[in-house]
Amino acid sequence: MARVVTAQRTTIRATGLTAFWRKWGVYYLMMAPYLIIFFVFTVLPVLAAAGLSFTYYNLLQPPHFVGLANYQILFVDDDVFYTTLRNTIYFAFITGPLGFFLSFFFAWLIHQVRGRAYFSLALYAPAMTGAIVLTIFFKQNLFSGDQYGILNHFLIGLGVIQDPLIWLQDQRTLLPVVMVVTLWSSMNTGFLIWLAALGSVEQELYEAGRIDGIRNRIQEMWYVTLPSLKPQILLTSVLAIVAAFGQYQISQNLAGLPSPLYAVDTIVSHLWDYAFIRFEMGFASAIAVVLFVVSFGCSRLLFRLFASND
Repeated sequence: MARVVTAQRTTIRATGLTAFWRKWGVYYLMMAPYLIIFFVFTVLPVLAAAGLSFTYYNLLQPPHFVGLANYQILFVDDDVFYTTLRNTIYFAFITGPLGFFLSFFFAWLIHQVRGRAYFSLALYAPAMTGAIVLTIFFKQNLFSGDQYGILNHFLIGLGVIQDPLIWLQDQRTLLPVVMVVTLWSSMNTGFLIWLAALGSVEQELYEAGRIDGIRNRIQEMWYVTLPSLKPQILLTSVLAIVAAFGQYQISQNLAGLPSPLYAVDTIVSHLWDYAFIRFEMGFASAIAVVLFVVSFGCSRLLFRLFASND
């Protein structure tokens, strides 16, 4: 009797797996290359970094287990870490929402006019140039520290300042300068997502809105466009915040590493310092884990705010 019951359970289980494979097997096979690449190049490095964060590893000797020593040093003895953490959060919660808003606003504005391709290319071009080219342009022209810099020349001509400001060496002006350059380059993937999403909204919704009393473009955007684009709002907001947390190239190219009094150093800059200058990979992995936890927490918060219940 026991053998019969076991055989029946095995048959039912096999039947369930067979039905699941018949229904979803082709889709999983098509997803397999991406899942394998994602696991090898994303999941495994994250797990490896988490493991190395409990070791002392200098690339020359095998990793040596030190327990929570790296985290103790990071949170108790590393004053620079708190400076970079403050800069990162401050930077992320200003440039992230602003970049999100600007990318949507300009995409929506371009969507209303003719010649969208030309305007889209003009706004997307800075994102294609790369951080190095972009920062060289701003460093040598707009924010140059002599009287021939565009901004200094303009302010001196208006009588706002008497002497040229050294924008990239004064800790009071460094962070605003880095934010301006970052926002200039923020028309990237999120901007393209908004352009595509705005064209996917059904025209019948706008016609129904006009029947219900919508009279201008602003009302259309608020009552029709935005409610129809909740998935895109979630995606672009997460991309904007994650990009803001991962920013370091622009600040490093503008102000160096470290920047004056660590004025624009971020967590990623701190990680880069310990990983590729000091070669303390275990401590750098601890910084990476903290950055992962912070960015993941912010992403989950955005999911709660913008996720659709539909």
